[in-house]
Amino acid sequence: MGSLLRRAWRYLVAALTGKLDELSDPKIQIEQAIEEAKVQHQLLSQQAAAVIGNQRELELKLTRSIEETEKLQANARQALLLAKQSKEAGDDAKAATYEDSARAFATRLVAAEGTMQDLHGLHDRAVQASDQARAAVEQNAMALQKKLAERTRLLGQLDQAKMQERMNEAMSSMTELAPRQDTPTLEAVRDKIEGRYARALGQAELNQSSVEARMLEVEKASIDVEGAARLEAIREQLEGGSAPQVSPPEPK
Repeated sequence: MGSLLRRAWRYLVAALTGKLDELSDPKIQIEQAIEEAKVQHQLLSQQAAAVIGNQRELELKLTRSIEETEKLQANARQALLLAKQSKEAGDDAKAATYEDSARAFATRLVAAEGTMQDLHGLHDRAVQASDQARAAVEQNAMALQKKLAERTRLLGQLDQAKMQERMNEAMSSMTELAPRQDTPTLEAVRDKIEGRYARALGQAELNQSSVEARMLEVEKASIDVEGAARLEAIREQLEGGSAPQVSPPEPK
């Protein structure tokens, strides 16, 4: 008895769920899907803005760190120059004082250079994250535009379906020998099956027409080309015996 009740309950739930899906207004469901896509795009844009903001903040810190390093290096050089001048003038005590100042500047310079290197690493990763965030927003924006265009097409198709349904009802009312209302005809069953099959084919076509995969391939190819160009530039610098100069990064 308990098993029979459980099976009856599952059947009732399945039947009610299918009936609810059947009675749902497709127009409302389309608008719900579009609204959800807009919300997701807004959230993605906010996250991308935070990532890009972090990059800009690191650029400001890195610029200040480079300026501090250059200042400490200049002060250490000046202290050594003053120490040399004092020693040549015979003032050894003053020369020793300048030597102590030069050592203090050098110690601070070492710490500042370490901080600058750390900021360089953080900034490089932030630039990469910002590029990825921008690409994600652009890709999602294109997908959203496609969904908006698809909404227009589906709404037009829905209006056509409603008109065709009204025409079908009118034609059915003109039939002289109409079947009993509680007895389905083979034609009705066939239309139902063909309708489900057509909708399944339509959904499959929509899934196959997605451009996300191709967009990812194009994005990866662009990054690979940029990486190869950057590697070639580094190789040329090494062969030429030149080393990259420390300079603040240019904002993108």
